[in-house]
Amino acid sequence: MAELTLRRANPADAATIAEFNRRLAWESERITLDAATLFAGVTAGLADPHKGFYTVAERDGAIVGQTLVTFEWSDWRNGWFWWIQSVYVREDARRGGVFRSLYKHLERLASEDPAVIGLRLYVEANNDRAKSTYRSLGMTDTTYGLLEAYPLPGRERHAIHS
Repeated sequence: MAELTLRRANPADAATIAEFNRRLAWESERITLDAATLFAGVTAGLADPHKGFYTVAERDGAIVGQTLVTFEWSDWRNGWFWWIQSVYVREDARRGGVFRSLYKHLERLASEDPAVIGLRLYVEANNDRAKSTYRSLGMTDTTYGLLEAYPLPGRERHAIHS
């Protein structure tokens, strides 16, 4: 098997990242994302490092996996949590260490930055396979649940179809 290369994503990767996000939404939640909104969101994220950053894994010149890191300031701990989101590994590359490599890469980058105090991610409640993977990397369950107010009053929900 060819070696895996990890790198920061760039604008040329937008179409692949958007496609992987589309697949992720369908596979994990059985929802179809609006293509225009999704592509605009990916390109906005790639253009603005304050929003976060994507990391991709490549094999033989093709992207086989991705993550998005966004940021949460913790006043309780006086530091940043990096939220790992948009985790996707192409189906033919799964169970081959792609996510493990991405995670270890992000863990190393976070550890090198003294302002970063931890890594977090959220996972679909019934996705036991993903939970097992995350736990095997040393992540632990928290006591927090996730609630949301979306869309905000007076705003339309972005087109998502179940």
